[in-house]
Amino acid sequence: MATIAASDATFETEVLQSDVPVLVDFWAEWCGPCKQIGPSLEELSAEFEGKVKIVKVNVDENPGVPGQFGVRAIPSLFMFNGGEVVSNKTGAAPKSALKSWIEEVV
Repeated sequence: MATIAASDATFETEVLQSDVPVLVDFWAEWCGPCKQIGPSLEELSAEFEGKVKIVKVNVDENPGVPGQFGVRAIPSLFMFNGGEVVSNKTGAAPKSALKSWIEEVV
């Protein structure tokens, strides 16, 4: 499964009402570190298929949700479980670190 693009309008359905934990990547097209982790998140989405959903929210196109969660820097990664934030981190990281973080939280 590929990552899913969510918007301010679809965030509640895609993330808060999800049956599985969700990793949300708050990113922007112009953000170099965001582009660096993009391919890793795609791979992890396939590796964790059915266990964790990975959702991307473009902060330029959807300012509402990032504002609700106090996103001040990107990439910002938030893990949600049962509609609640259970962990978050800011900045790029290698795929192995992202995978470890997901496994730790889930």
